[in-house]
Parts: sequence; structure tokens; C-alpha cells
Amino acid sequence: MPVNALYTDLSDYYDLMCADIDYKAQSHCVHRLQQIFGNGGRRHLDLACGTGPHVRHFLDAGYRSSGLDINQPMLDKAALRCPEAQFSLQDMCGFSAGEPFDLITCFLYSVHYSGSIERLKACIASVHATLAVGGLFCFNVVDKSRIDNRLFASHSVAHEGSQFSFQSCWHYRGQGEAQSLRLSIERTCAAETQVWQDEHPMVAVTFGELQALLQPYFDVQVLEHDYERIAPWDQTSGNALFACVKI
Repeated sequence: MPVNALYTDLSDYYDLMCADIDYKAQSHCVHRLQQIFGNGGRRHLDLACGTGPHVRHFLDAGYRSSGLDINQPMLDKAALRCPEAQFSLQDMCGFSAGEPFDLITCFLYSVHYSGSIERLKACIASVHATLAVGGLFCFNVVDKSRIDNRLFASHSVAHEGSQFSFQSCWHYRGQGEAQSLRLSIERTCAAETQVWQDEHPMVAVTFGELQALLQPYFDVQVLEHDYERIAPWDQTSGNALFACVKI
């Protein structure tokens, strides 16, 4: 099987890679959390917004929604999807805004892209500075101590005459603050298969370590990673949804 570099710009394949994600359910769940724990306001900012699917759902729910990302091609696609939104090319670990927000989100484990504990601290400080009092910071995260390197997620999708297969998995060496997200994509068209693989460096934390970083700034709720119901974290699963209210 020939092996070639599949692409150089992830933005061209981002939506296909995330085709199995229920953006509507995720956005609706966080909207409910904003009503329960937050200040109920409708000024929203999505960190690492990608091509803007979550922003689209918040706009449709009546929010004044914005997004930021470090990838301009992603933001170009987000602007096409959400022409009424404001998008900004900024690093989530050191961003600023002209007004406070009531809700700041960071979906799809993207908070791990901060890459190190120091940059994660900077991200938390930037969020706190940008949120209104009583505003909600909501994101999902994986606990490094519960990562099983043998597990992976995969799905396939047909697109423009090609069959795509996507696979992703967490990898943690068992110590330190570094973990990685390993990605593999195959595209088959006619008799040719192209393969692209990458490893994204991520910051590794336990839920306890993360709570300690957040608690000087926020009232922290750790919830089950379940977008269909709101329930406290069961103390065993390796994924959780953090709902953090600015104090």
C-alpha cells in the first residue's frame, strides 16, 4: 500500500475528522450549564474554535458568539459558516478581548493544546480576566492517570468519491506533564490509499491538579462527561466536563 503525506493543512479535513461529533448536543448541554451555574448571559467566546461548528449552534440559540484559534485557514472556514460572528487569530494561552464574556468554552479536549502547565496557567488567567463576574468557563478534559494507551477512537466517512478512515488515541508515558494525541487518517480512492499520521503534544494533568490550578479563580464543578445529562463526576471515569464560575 503506497504511503504518502495526505495533506499539509488540517483545516481541509477537520470537519470530516469530527463528523461523528454531536455539536448540537454539546452546545445545548453547555447552554444548560450556563443557565444553572453561570450568570445566564449571552456573550460567548469559543477557544480553539476550529471551523466554528459550536459557534454556529450558540448563534442559533440566541448568543452573541465569537471564536478564536491559532489557525487562520480554520478561521476562514468558520467565518463562512458563521458570517455574523467575530473571529480572532489568537493564542488561547494569552488572549484579550474588548469586552467581557458571560460564557467561555473550549470543546474537544482542546484545553490540552496549551501544551505545558505554565501555558495552562496562562490560559486560565486569560479566561478569568476576560469573563464577567459570575461567568462560566466550560471545557472537557482527560485525566492523565486514567489514560489507557491501548484504547483508540475511530470512524469512517465517504466524501467526494473517497473513503476516509480516522483514528485517534491518547498516549501518556506514565510520568510528567506531557502527553500526546496520536492521529491517523487514511484516504482511499479507486486503487490508491494515502496515509497521514501525526502526534500532537499536549499537557497532561490529573483532575486534582487541574482543580488546584482553577480554584483560586473559580468555583469548580467536575461533572460526568455526558452531554445528555448533568451529573457529578463518578470519581472513576477518565474524562470529565469542568464547569467553572468566576468568583
